[in-house]
Amino acid sequence: MKKQRISQIFSHIKFHKMNKINNLPVVYGISNCDTVKKARAWLSAQGVDYQFHDFKKQGVPAERLPQWIAALGWEKLVNRQGTTWRKLDAAAQARVQDAASAMALMREQPSVIKRPVVEWPAGAITAGFDSARWSELHGPA
Repeated sequence: MKKQRISQIFSHIKFHKMNKINNLPVVYGISNCDTVKKARAWLSAQGVDYQFHDFKKQGVPAERLPQWIAALGWEKLVNRQGTTWRKLDAAAQARVQDAASAMALMREQPSVIKRPVVEWPAGAITAGFDSARWSELHGPA
């Protein structure tokens, strides 16, 4: 189990280094999420190449969570409108009171993360799909 986790961490590091070299946005989400599907379709229609990281298949990159929280705030990353949040019992919801408790929940329940999270080549990080904002971030096609 430990070897698998170490291998997964090195895979994430290699993945992120390659994307910085390739200057591609990285889209994090779940492939069957409707908002992620819409966002990926929009990127493709704009001619934007990107890398996709599927939380269900590749896990939540724990080393990225602090940067996402620093950029967006934990409150924006925890999707309190989604099904996963609503299915949590009241005690579990009440435990999410700060960045540390939000990170723990996001690692345990990847579906609670607002999707997609996108790391843009210029350094911006966004959560959710906003075509107007994305047009500003990706620049001319």
